[in-house]
Amino acid sequence: MQNDGTVSESTQINREKAGGLQVSFTPLGMWAFSIGTSIGWGSFIVTCNTYLQKSGILGTIFGLLLGMAVVLVITWNLQHMIRYAPNAGGVYTFVKANNGKDLGFISMWFILLTYLAVLWANITSVPLFARFFLGDMFQFGFHYTVFGYEVRFGEALLSIGAVVLIGLLCMNSSRIPNKIMIISALAFAVAFAVCAVIAIFRHGSTSFSYSPMFAEGSSAFRQIVRIAVISPWAFIGFENISHFSEEYAFPVKKVRGILIWSVVITTALYLFVSLLSVSAYPPQYDSWLDYIQDMGNLKGIEAVPAFYAANYYLGQTGVTVLMLALFAVILTSLIGNMLALSRLLYAAGREEEAPRSFAVLNRKAIPSKAILAIVAVSVLIPFLGRTAIGWIVDVTTLGATIIFGLISYAVYRFASEKHQKVERVTGIVGAILMILFVLLLLIPGLLPFNAMETESYILFIVWAVLGLIYFRILIRRDKKREHRQHILVWIILLVLVLFASMMWVSRETEKTAKQTVNNIYEYHQAHASEDADEVSAEERVEFLNQQADKISSTNTLFTMVSLGIFLLFTFIMMSNYNDTKKLGSHLKQIQNKAHIDALTGVKNKNFYRDEEERLDLLIETNQISDFAIVILDVNNLKTINDNLGHQEGDKYILKACKIICDKFKKSPVFRIGGDEFIVLAQGEDYENLDQLMNAMTEHNTDAVENGGIVIACGMARYDSNNDERVSDVFDRADQIMYENKNALKKRSKNGASAPR
Repeated sequence: MQNDGTVSESTQINREKAGGLQVSFTPLGMWAFSIGTSIGWGSFIVTCNTYLQKSGILGTIFGLLLGMAVVLVITWNLQHMIRYAPNAGGVYTFVKANNGKDLGFISMWFILLTYLAVLWANITSVPLFARFFLGDMFQFGFHYTVFGYEVRFGEALLSIGAVVLIGLLCMNSSRIPNKIMIISALAFAVAFAVCAVIAIFRHGSTSFSYSPMFAEGSSAFRQIVRIAVISPWAFIGFENISHFSEEYAFPVKKVRGILIWSVVITTALYLFVSLLSVSAYPPQYDSWLDYIQDMGNLKGIEAVPAFYAANYYLGQTGVTVLMLALFAVILTSLIGNMLALSRLLYAAGREEEAPRSFAVLNRKAIPSKAILAIVAVSVLIPFLGRTAIGWIVDVTTLGATIIFGLISYAVYRFASEKHQKVERVTGIVGAILMILFVLLLLIPGLLPFNAMETESYILFIVWAVLGLIYFRILIRRDKKREHRQHILVWIILLVLVLFASMMWVSRETEKTAKQTVNNIYEYHQAHASEDADEVSAEERVEFLNQQADKISSTNTLFTMVSLGIFLLFTFIMMSNYNDTKKLGSHLKQIQNKAHIDALTGVKNKNFYRDEEERLDLLIETNQISDFAIVILDVNNLKTINDNLGHQEGDKYILKACKIICDKFKKSPVFRIGGDEFIVLAQGEDYENLDQLMNAMTEHNTDAVENGGIVIACGMARYDSNNDERVSDVFDRADQIMYENKNALKKRSKNGASAPR
């Protein structure tokens, strides 16, 4: 990438020649992907039963606007990330590059959960679409009920057919999905806007009221904050265009405008759907709130308030327009999430954190095996029912918040290193906001009502445990020890599991408490005061004790289950630790072998080079302490090898090495050649260096006169005023050593004995 945020034509050609992803996505296509994956089936349903029902129309409007402001901070961080690191894998790749492989794994794991949840939710919405608008056409074959939701074979077959067709399309082309996304996103954006605007203008001439503006039971401020806190759910998916950044057919700097417009228009479309949903309601209801609260019991277009309003103001034309818009919404969600997931798995495959086959591209430069894996897993989902998938989608709020927080933190780290003041501020602000949102979502009582269903906490715990198990597999395969902060992954997952477990126990106990209160009320009603004589005080007390026991038993049961989950998690974590420890020990042995001289057991030339680099860095940063280099060369080794053989030569070297090590006991000794050694004198040996060098001189004098191993030596101390690198000290010591070597040879020729 160039500094101006553009990708050159030669870079694009090189990518294709090198077998990389093909450049094919246009700016309008990326806008369509961003908006198309933000808005799904939930834009019609969740806006009613989660937004409007819990916060009223004004709470929804102001909450969405506040949420948009927060997401725009994330948007700024995201576009900065893409412009400086346009790589497949998007958030995962960037977080890994700036925060290490461990936080990279956390981002990948929660992106995977979130995108799969959204994909599966839209897969299971296909039968709902058929039920609302095609009647019982696909309600054939065997059927059963899962968590209160009826699963029929015909509808499951319809969902499977949809996901297989989308998979085949995505496996065989990038340009066709790009065009479909553009057409579909424009279609539903225009349809939402037209229907909402007409309904708003015609609403004034009707008796329908927008009241209540806020829901009862909590302050307006808390309701607005609640909507803002769950806003990551509304926008999750807008960031998925980061996964396609290797495939942009346009300068990457344009991504800023694409993302900002995507967030603004997405917010407007949510507002349009919300206003449309409350602009009209059937005559049997007193208010839109009564209508929305009962929508789960209705069928046909009345079961979707936005469609009822469109029918009221525009007749069958309005229903047809919104039906086509809803079809486009489902289509864009399926295509967008399918492709985003495939690029995530492709990037993870390249990094060997997913099967390598996911990084294999077909002849059209598409990661078809990654797409095939997504399809293979997804075809099982329609048989699980819609209710369970709804719980998974609930987790996307928390997953999205974690993802946005990781984006912001990674940008903060990156901007700090590059001295980019604006992004440093937006990065830390985004990270702090997302931490606050996570706390608001997890801790009970901070919001006016529950942000997540009880079952969602269970699924979140399961996903965290699965993440730890998969992380263990990665740790065992990490031969290069690239997961250096693995304990960070354990802590993050452990904290999340603990929080989710606590919330699960709290919710179950709360549910039982409410049920017992209801039982007590019914008991009281059944045994009114006039029947007091027939029911003894002991019986009443026994009944109350039974209800109290139910609460206590429920709390005990789920606390024990929670403890069991914690112990399982701890066991896996300790197993990870043991594997890491064993791997570390093994790698340390390998490293030691690479740094140890096989013959003498002292450090080798590779180790010396590492030490030289370390000392050079200390010199550059003015952190160096005094040191000296002593170079020692064993005389007569060639003569020993030639006359007595290399085996005797090795013994000669071992004896020489022992002499050197005995003299320099407090310093590392390196063998850097056949007969050459280096001592890096620091600390106590440095302070006594003159005495040590005199000892070597006395040894050589005795060896020359009486026959023995002669070891020429030269020493030089580091001079901070003249030496810029370790090599400067080495060169002086080496010159002195050669002078000493020549002097010792002359003395040997003047009648010295042969070496013993």
